[in-house]
Amino acid sequence: MAVFLVRRVLVVLIVGGCALLFSQVPEFAQQYRYRLASAIDELTTAIQIFDEQANHAGLDRQTALNIYASSNESSLHQQVDAMRRSVARYQLLSDQLEDLAAASSVLRPVVIARQPDHRILSDAWRGFMPSLPVSLAGVIWCGAGVLIGMFCAASVSALFGTAARFRREARSKAFSRIRGKALQ
Repeated sequence: MAVFLVRRVLVVLIVGGCALLFSQVPEFAQQYRYRLASAIDELTTAIQIFDEQANHAGLDRQTALNIYASSNESSLHQQVDAMRRSVARYQLLSDQLEDLAAASSVLRPVVIARQPDHRILSDAWRGFMPSLPVSLAGVIWCGAGVLIGMFCAASVSALFGTAARFRREARSKAFSRIRGKALQ
């Protein structure tokens, strides 16, 4: 009876925990999206400043980068590398923001999971505040958590059942041996 009660409590805890955890996924995706947009704004500002400086000198971005790259100044080489990384990151983040905007709220976490920006992901996680899932996406992800929780609970329950069966078989064999020796 106690094992049955422990199993039931464990099932409720696992299913409830997974439901609670998964219900937060859309809110986390939303917070990631806000941070993504902020990172794009910062990169846009840095790139615009570089472009304005290049334009002031009568150059476009690529020409300015090529001139800086061919310079003997190591600090200019570092600036070129930093600007090229900024432009590449800007493009990746902008593409991801477009993908997020095109995806339904239910699928946004999947879009993020495909290729997250680890810096933004880390910042979003540090600043994450759980919320009550009242959106359709929150309810759907909560349901997914229930299903995954049920699977996990069934797996744990099966392990308990297997362990209990092994204990019963071991006791039965031991009892049979003892009984067999007593009959001899």
